[in-house]
Amino acid sequence: MKLKVVLAVIVVVVVLAVVGGVKALQIGTLIKAGKAFHPPPETVSSAVARTDKWQATINAVGSVTAAQGVNVTAELSGTVRELAFESGALVAKGDLLIRLDTTTEEAQLRSLEATAALTKLNVERNRALFADKTISAEVLQTSEAQFQQATADADATRAIIAKKTLRAPFAGRLGIRQVNLGEYIEAGKTIIVSLQSLDSVYAEFSLPQQELSKLKPGLSVRLTSDTYPGKQFDGVLTSLNPDLDATTRAIRLQATFENKDYLLRPGMFVRTEVLLPGDQEVLIIPTPSVLSAPYGDSVYVISSSTNGDKGLVVRQQFIRTGRAKGDYVSVEAGLKAGDKIASSGLFKLRNGANVVENNELTPKPEQSPKPGNS
Repeated sequence: MKLKVVLAVIVVVVVLAVVGGVKALQIGTLIKAGKAFHPPPETVSSAVARTDKWQATINAVGSVTAAQGVNVTAELSGTVRELAFESGALVAKGDLLIRLDTTTEEAQLRSLEATAALTKLNVERNRALFADKTISAEVLQTSEAQFQQATADADATRAIIAKKTLRAPFAGRLGIRQVNLGEYIEAGKTIIVSLQSLDSVYAEFSLPQQELSKLKPGLSVRLTSDTYPGKQFDGVLTSLNPDLDATTRAIRLQATFENKDYLLRPGMFVRTEVLLPGDQEVLIIPTPSVLSAPYGDSVYVISSSTNGDKGLVVRQQFIRTGRAKGDYVSVEAGLKAGDKIASSGLFKLRNGANVVENNELTPKPEQSPKPGNS
């Protein structure tokens, strides 16, 4: 009985050993196959970093402001009795905008004008009497003072009436009307309408103090806005602040742009380029080559494999980009002229991935692209 048990145990052990050996052999084979497996290379297009001559510029972001702009308010309080404009209308200097209630002032003015007329007659009569030496000089002077006082009172009332008659201080375009007929408006508080002169506008922006030596009035300035893709506006640098911001050490600048079509509006966010004399040598690559991420921009540099085969691999390289021009962007750090980089298919790449080049279907980048369907 004991012999049978021992034999059974030996048989089980032998079977387990054989099964374990087979499984170990299979697992080892799979591990070797996994190590030997190489994913098929990804197909990418390529470009070569090269140097080019670009006009030297200084870039900044800024805002558009009107050459003249104001929120029209009343100098005196009162009730709106007449509205003489429509929202969005063009007005000339001196055009009537609104008229406030002046019935009380007009009645006072008639009384004061009558008083002034009476005192004027007294002055004329007293001058004749003084010439005949019938009255003293003191009486004549008193009547003249009364006439001057009555005239001044009438002028003061006329001024009040004029201030309650609001006219456009300059030519421009009106905004949306903010008051209604019969509404009571407070002096200096209630905004009646926005008036902006848009024939020419300013672009205001700031640059670091390191650029100050390159700047002077008269330089050309180029402006672009996301509102008008592909369109640029040309202007002139007209003013530099005499002082710098004590916190940022930046200087404030102002450029003037003609705006006959009223495309640029006050408050619009814009990008500006101050054009400096002469050209600047820059290293450029196609814009699609750049992979943007929160931690920085990068490209995939293509090089020969170091594993002994003749394939190509990519290496991720972080760069610092500069300004853009057409389909190209300048590189300030991270690459050198002659480096070959992947220009399409970036999102399927990883560091050390095998690639093959195919540039047959990739459009050729240009510095002044003109799409056929634009």
